[in-house]
Amino acid sequence: MEHRLSARASAMDASGIRRVFDLARTLTDPINLSIGQPDFPVPQAMKDAAIEAIRNDQNGYTVTQGIEPLRSRIARYLGDDLGWTIGGETGLLITSGTSGALTLAALALLDPGDEIVIPDPYFVCYPHLGTIAGARAVACDTYPDFALTAERVEGLLTDRTRAVLLNTPANPTGHVATRQQCRDLLDLCASRGVLLISDEIYDAFCYRESRSDTMRTGDVARCPSPARFDGAHEHVLLIRGFGKSYGPTGWRMGYCAGPRPIIEAMARIQQYTFVCAPSIAQHGCVPALDCDISGYIDDYERRRDLVFERMRRVTNLARPGGAFYAFCEIPDHLGLSDQEFCERCIERNVLVIPGSVFSSRTTHFRISFATRRESLERGLGILGELMSV
Repeated sequence: MEHRLSARASAMDASGIRRVFDLARTLTDPINLSIGQPDFPVPQAMKDAAIEAIRNDQNGYTVTQGIEPLRSRIARYLGDDLGWTIGGETGLLITSGTSGALTLAALALLDPGDEIVIPDPYFVCYPHLGTIAGARAVACDTYPDFALTAERVEGLLTDRTRAVLLNTPANPTGHVATRQQCRDLLDLCASRGVLLISDEIYDAFCYRESRSDTMRTGDVARCPSPARFDGAHEHVLLIRGFGKSYGPTGWRMGYCAGPRPIIEAMARIQQYTFVCAPSIAQHGCVPALDCDISGYIDDYERRRDLVFERMRRVTNLARPGGAFYAFCEIPDHLGLSDQEFCERCIERNVLVIPGSVFSSRTTHFRISFATRRESLERGLGILGELMSV
C-alpha cells in the first residue's frame, strides 16, 4: 500500500553530508576530510559526570527548561562572557542540540508565508527551517568573502521577515563575522523589528586573528558576537552548544538564550516535541564550561594554517577565521562541477563534501580538518594534484 507523504517531507532530500558518510563506509581506509566531528576525546570530567548520573539513577525526564545545575552554570558563563543576566527579560532553554534550538525557534517564530533570511553558503538545515514551519528561507548571497553583512541583508527584508540567521564562526566556510559586521546586523534588525538569531555552535573555535577584532572581557579576547553589545538581549536569540566545542556530538546538547517571550514559546513547543534534552547528557555537560580545551583549539589553528597555505597555491580560498572547515573554489580550468570534482576525489580515496550541499552554487567543495594530521596532509597532497592538472 502506498501512502501519501506530506509536502513538507517530500521537499526534503537526504542530507548530502549523510550520503558521503554512507559512502565512506563502503571504502577501504578512506582519507576522510568530510566529517564535522572533533577528533579529540571528550574531557574526562564530562565523562565522569555522565557516568555518575547513570549510577545515581538520574535517567528519567528532566524539566523541559533543563536541570538547574546546568542552567546555573550556563547563566554564570553568559554573564562572564556577554554580560547577560538570565532572568527577568532574558530566558534560557537547554535543547536537544543546536539543531533542536533552531527547529524550536523556527516553529516559535514563523507562520506560513513568513520569511527568514539565511546566508548562502549555509549549514544544511537552514533552508529547511522554513520548510518545517511552512515559511520561506530567503538566501543571502555572501560570495566571495562569505560575510553576512547588513548591506547584503537589508535589501532582502520585507514586511514578512521575522528573523535573520547569522552563523559565526560559520559552517561550511569558517568565516567569522567582525565586530563591526555584528554591530551593523544588530542595528539593522533592531531598527526593523526583526529577530537576529546568532548560531554560535563553533564559538570556541575562533582563531587568534578573529578574536583580536572583538571587545575584550578582562584580558581575554572573545569570539565576536552580536550578543556582546548593550541591549542585545532584547534583539538576539543566542544559540550555542557542547558537541563541537567539547566533542560529545552524539549527546545532542545545546542551549539558547534571548528574549523571554521567545524562549518561553520555544519551551512550550519543546514540551510536545523533544520533551527535554537528554538527561544524562545534561548532567555530563555541567562541568564542561570549566574544562580547558585551549590546547585543542591551538592545534586546530595550526591545521587551519596548513590547509590555507596548501590550498591557496591551487585555488581561491577565503582564509577561515574559525570552525574547522575550508570552502575551496574548484579551479575554472578543470571544467568540473562540484559533484564531478568530488567523484574524482573519491577515485583517489579522498572524501570531501560538494559545495552544492551548502549552496545554490556548484563551484566549491568543503574540507573538514577535524582529522589526524597525517591524513590531512595526505589528503591535501592529493587535492593539490587534482586541482593542478
